[in-house]
Amino acid sequence: MNSERAERTDTATEVFVTHRNLLFTVAYEMLGSAADAEDVLQETWLRWAGVDLDAVRDRRAYLVRITTRQALTRLRTLGRRKESYVGSWLPEPLLTAPDVAEDVELADSVSMAMLLVMETLAPTERAVFVLREVFDVGYDEIAEAVDKSPAAVRQIAHRARAHVAARRPRGAVSSAETRDALDAFRRAVETGDVQGLLDVLAPDVVLLGDGGGIKQAVLNPVVGADKVARLMYGGLGKLTAEVSLRPAEVNGHPALIIRLDGALDTVLAVRFDDGLISGLYAVRNPEKLSHMADETALRR
Repeated sequence: MNSERAERTDTATEVFVTHRNLLFTVAYEMLGSAADAEDVLQETWLRWAGVDLDAVRDRRAYLVRITTRQALTRLRTLGRRKESYVGSWLPEPLLTAPDVAEDVELADSVSMAMLLVMETLAPTERAVFVLREVFDVGYDEIAEAVDKSPAAVRQIAHRARAHVAARRPRGAVSSAETRDALDAFRRAVETGDVQGLLDVLAPDVVLLGDGGGIKQAVLNPVVGADKVARLMYGGLGKLTAEVSLRPAEVNGHPALIIRLDGALDTVLAVRFDDGLISGLYAVRNPEKLSHMADETALRR
């Protein structure tokens, strides 16, 4: 009996490990927080370990369903935490491998800009959008995961799709174009070339900073190319520490990592619209930078 139980546990573990990166990606896209996504995976495993595998027809779908339900519960809790958050709340940045950028749809869905767009969706809308648009899960399976009828899920998906389409970045931008613009941005900041900054910033660019009340950051959005350029130049120019800006792949897209005296200080991600930087997202909260030490594997 014990050997049979051990064999079932081994099988459950093998199936879970096989789909772990997929489950993490589902949870992360729903939550925008790697730490919370890891917690969801722990809860998913505890429930999965007690399932009768012989009764499960599609193990991948079953695991996605458990993960979705746990993420929805966590998403509602996270919403309450954000209400008392100091300053702007930004998604937790991930250092990602080159293969994430190669999957254009996956990279788009985990970009900081898209995660912020998805923040404007209600929890169930976000779950439906992620499962349908990113992972191509069938309406019947989504209905089981979110406890809605397939007809209701179709309506939610339509509404969420329209909502996101109206807010997502305009015009496709290649990684090469993004990298070139970021290189120009970095050179302008390092040399104090305010006009050089203005040349790559959209007139209505928005800078958001996330210090979480732990590190100093702008508490309210800074809007306008002139204000953002002067803030970037002025803020870094006042620092006495040795500052370095280095490129990195963050959430499937080129970004900049700012180090002070060699220590990671800020992850600066961007949004592009029509070839110009329209959004700057500066994550300084040290509690959100723990996944910048090693690459995170994301899968669809």
